[in-house]
Amino acid sequence: MYDRKTWVVLALCGGLLAVNFYFKPTPPAEPPAVIQTTDKPTDTSHADLTVEPPPPPTEEQTVKLESSEVIFTLTNMGGGIKYADLKNQFKVGSNTDHVQINQRGSGPIGALAGAGENLENIAYAYKPDESVAGKKAVYIAKLPSGLIAKKTFALVESDKPGSPYLLDFDLKLENASTNAVNLNQWSLFLGEASPLYQAEVGQQTGFFWRENGGMNFKDGSAFKGGMLGGSPKLVLKSESTKPVEFAGVTNQFFATVIRPKEASVTEVWAKKTDVNLTPEAKPVTSVRAGIQLPTATLAPSELKTISYNIFVGPKHNPLLRKMEDNWGDGWGDVMQYGWFSIVSRTLNYILNSYHSLLDKVAVNWSWGLAVIFLTITVRLCIWPLHAKSTHTMKKMSKLQPKMAEIKEKYADDPNKINTETMGLYKKYGINPLGGCLPMFIQIPVFFGFYRMLQYAVELRGHSFLWIHDLSQPDTLTHLAFLNNLPLNILPIIMAITSFLQMRMTPKTGDATQQKIMMFMPFMFFFFCYNFASALALYWTTQNIFSIGQTWLMNKIPEPELKARTTGEKQSWAQRMVARQAEMERVRKQGGTNGMRDATPDKKKPRPPRTGG
Repeated sequence: MYDRKTWVVLALCGGLLAVNFYFKPTPPAEPPAVIQTTDKPTDTSHADLTVEPPPPPTEEQTVKLESSEVIFTLTNMGGGIKYADLKNQFKVGSNTDHVQINQRGSGPIGALAGAGENLENIAYAYKPDESVAGKKAVYIAKLPSGLIAKKTFALVESDKPGSPYLLDFDLKLENASTNAVNLNQWSLFLGEASPLYQAEVGQQTGFFWRENGGMNFKDGSAFKGGMLGGSPKLVLKSESTKPVEFAGVTNQFFATVIRPKEASVTEVWAKKTDVNLTPEAKPVTSVRAGIQLPTATLAPSELKTISYNIFVGPKHNPLLRKMEDNWGDGWGDVMQYGWFSIVSRTLNYILNSYHSLLDKVAVNWSWGLAVIFLTITVRLCIWPLHAKSTHTMKKMSKLQPKMAEIKEKYADDPNKINTETMGLYKKYGINPLGGCLPMFIQIPVFFGFYRMLQYAVELRGHSFLWIHDLSQPDTLTHLAFLNNLPLNILPIIMAITSFLQMRMTPKTGDATQQKIMMFMPFMFFFFCYNFASALALYWTTQNIFSIGQTWLMNKIPEPELKARTTGEKQSWAQRMVARQAEMERVRKQGGTNGMRDATPDKKKPRPPRTGG
């Protein structure tokens, strides 16, 4: 039996429990599931952007993506490519130091630039859970504007031409602010291009863009205000009105290109700076550029993905031409051959074909021999024109005594001298343009050859005879007694062979013209002295070939100088000479232009009237 106190305690505890259950709050019911009523599918690829990005590290961290040709070093500061090492390209004078693209860049390739084209090199957070070591890198950050930016860089793993130099780049943006944002106030940094060596021609470094099938290029000199003066420009802009297919920066041999996978009407900007390649050298011009993001307005919480291809590599004509079949039109235009691009492309194709054949028998000298064989091929193609030119010049040289007599006889009448000279040409069947035609034909060939060799990255680092690098002058030593002047042998041989060739050429024109022609070899000597040795090798080979050709032509019997018989067919130039002579004859006789005078006769005066 329990006592009374026990029953009292049990009763109080039960009462307290009852009161507790009575006043306990009812738990809230679960909210109903949200049903999507929109027809648009949910974009799960952007789901990670709706979460606040993790805080980025305060110090710089880098990762590397490596293909068979390029080591891309990416940085979290700006979230882009800090620089790219080209594994099979070396700096001038080195066999170990790789060429680094964007080495002097003010920011990484792929960084965002805001107002005033200033880079927003803020720290990004690296996402190891979405990245793949050596193959893919993912960065995310919240920008001061409220945008959340996620960048994905991935190697293009394909056997298509150019793949080792390409990256797939996706830029995902979410507007995490409360206001709508227009994306075209930002641009992507294209990188910075600087000369590789002190003597590199400044006009080879600049920026470019392609729109409407046409290539546009501006070099560092464009910032000076133009040839006719004007104030220097801090920023150059493309002001494009057509969709921009791609844009980039370039120096003599290498380029960085960013190509949107969907072209849009946008703007390309560029700035320049002066950099010192070595502490004691004079500053050279470096150019950096950016391409504006497409015009698009992001509402709050709206997402957008923009996809690009990034190319970082050599301006190798065969490679870029093959890329057009796989990665879009226009890649070949990165070579910037200019007006004579058809000639340059053809010559480059033949050069590479010869190298492929010669590389099997002369590995160390194959590129130098390819230049020589290409030069001989070109000279053989224009041999008939050269032969006709030599034949004409020999006939004209035999006319020199007769022309001297005309000049002496009509010293005070230049028109008469011209008329009589043309009469001589007509009488002896000489086309005065025949001696100049091969020279005009060689002009596009020379400039096409020059542009092709100027940008032939294939020649970099390859030797021939005493030449260490066909893309550089063939400097043997420096002459201390001439202010450390470099001693380049090929340009000297080129000048000597040019002089010998001029001496063997039949003399035409007066004494002054002949002296000017004899001075030409010295002009080309100074013009080519510090240029690539491949260009001097081409010119020297051409001179030696011309000397042999002229020697052979001199073995052929001299052409006879005989008057034309009546009724022989005249050339166009001879008909023009005859026409000019006829016009001069009519002028001397007081006529107008050899046509019948159809002016109406004056009316005869009427006799006075005599009556009425």
